[in-house]
Amino acid sequence: MAAEPERISDDPLDWRGRPIRCRECAHQPLNREGLCRKGSACVRDRRARRVDLFFKEHPRLADDYLDHAYFEVRAVAARYATLLRLPPLLKDPEPEVRAAAAARLPVSRIAHLADDPETRVRVTVANRLEGAALFAMLSDPDYLVRIHVVRRLPPDLLSVAAHDEDTEVRRWVARRLPVERLHLLAPDPEPLVRLVVAERLPADRLHGLQKDEDLRVRFTVAERCPAEMLPDLLDDADELVRACVRARLGEA
Repeated sequence: MAAEPERISDDPLDWRGRPIRCRECAHQPLNREGLCRKGSACVRDRRARRVDLFFKEHPRLADDYLDHAYFEVRAVAARYATLLRLPPLLKDPEPEVRAAAAARLPVSRIAHLADDPETRVRVTVANRLEGAALFAMLSDPDYLVRIHVVRRLPPDLLSVAAHDEDTEVRRWVARRLPVERLHLLAPDPEPLVRLVVAERLPADRLHGLQKDEDLRVRFTVAERCPAEMLPDLLDDADELVRACVRARLGEA
């Protein structure tokens, strides 16, 4: 179902919490022509969505707002402004602004932000860098950054992250690691990681997981294993696994 259009507020506020008055705005001509709308598409509104709608309709005005006092306006303007005007924003005190500039500037201009103190900036950089520079970000202290790195690195390079301290990082490694290297994660201490391994391993390599301590892993093995393995699972400790095995044997 399509999203409903944003309703116009009776008394929208600016970034300082004051009611917006169109007569006080420099864009009165646009307003008179219906080209901006208080409470919907307005550069003075404190809601970033409404500021974005304004610049989406008037991108040529974005350059004029890169030094605005409100960081949300600067960040949104950076999405539409002329590229040549963006480099100074890489030093903006607000991470949202730095991230917005980093998302558009050439990669050669943003590599140094791999060491930015803010996670959201480093995530943006991780989604732009390539090669050795991206690989180096596997050592980032924040797991969110490492997840984005693991999602973009070539699968052949992911073995180095198979023992990452964070479960979600290792789950992403398990999803993308070449099948012939999945054995690195078969003994993982986290069941959700082993579950991904059980879902991806070739059926004839599931023997090592048939006695797994986690029900979800054993059930996946029962669903996928070769028929010759099924009798060994008939005495599983859990009825769900045994029922799956009996159903498969019955179908056979």
